[in-house]
Amino acid sequence: MIRAYVVDGDRLRSVNGLEEHKDTVVWADLLSPTKDEETEIERWLGVGVPTREEMEEIEISSRLYTEDGAIFMTATLPSQTEEENAVMSPVTFVLSGNRLITVRYHEPRAFLTFPLRAEKTAMGCTKGDAILISLLEAVVDRLADVLERIGHDIDGISRSIFTPSSGSPSKRDRDFRKVFQSIGRKEELTSNIRESLMTLQRLSGFLGNVMMQSKNKDLRARTKTLSRDVASLTDHASFLSNKIVFLLDATLGMVNIEQSAIIKIFSVAAVIFLPPTVVASVYGMNFEIMPELKWALGYPFALFLMVLSAVLPYVYFKRRGWL
Repeated sequence: MIRAYVVDGDRLRSVNGLEEHKDTVVWADLLSPTKDEETEIERWLGVGVPTREEMEEIEISSRLYTEDGAIFMTATLPSQTEEENAVMSPVTFVLSGNRLITVRYHEPRAFLTFPLRAEKTAMGCTKGDAILISLLEAVVDRLADVLERIGHDIDGISRSIFTPSSGSPSKRDRDFRKVFQSIGRKEELTSNIRESLMTLQRLSGFLGNVMMQSKNKDLRARTKTLSRDVASLTDHASFLSNKIVFLLDATLGMVNIEQSAIIKIFSVAAVIFLPPTVVASVYGMNFEIMPELKWALGYPFALFLMVLSAVLPYVYFKRRGWL
């Protein structure tokens, strides 16, 4: 599918059909293009459109290059981040003269919100380079929102880990299982965002070198600001990743503490009940000569001795703070 946009004053306006407006289209957005659509764009633009396999190459030379007077830039962008099952796929930006071509095979949120805003608000998107920078700014803003949401969720996970729980051991085990699942999802999403920011960092650096030849000082300044924003978000994503690792270690530590407490309870119980068991075993022997067997107070004495032998270790452990 091809979404074409033309300049209407200081705004963008979507049009139907590339052939009818081929002289005025400044941005053509290709979403999962067919072979015929790629051929149509190549005939209109005069340069080849990279295939999906070429877009997925990880070499910088395959993602950032100039060919036939056109500038090709590819970055990996996420989509469906609201569901925490982000789909990571490359998006190629082709800047040829005053025209911008984007090739993608998924729906990042910025590609839905930016055209709507550009059609309603005068953003100065009259040329391909201005559209490109504005679109990249929208992408970065979206990634910043996702990182902010991840940060809030991580704070919630931290509170759930370090807040004392009064539930039963089985309930606490279920809570820790949910915490592990939440930490895993946040780590996966954060890693995807970091991957996207790393590709955008390389793209913004390459674009900054290209924009040095531009006479538009505003676009050059916005490109530098974009590069700084991407770098700061990359640092923030690294901070969140380190915090997630800390929470994972803390959760494992809490699980070990819970298990140690359970083992301690069983150990103390074994020690407390061991002396009464010894007393009962002594008086349960079948020797004929045992003076206590014919003693009238032998039975109460044995019971008292068993209770005393259980209470004394309990009091000792309690005073030592082991219980």
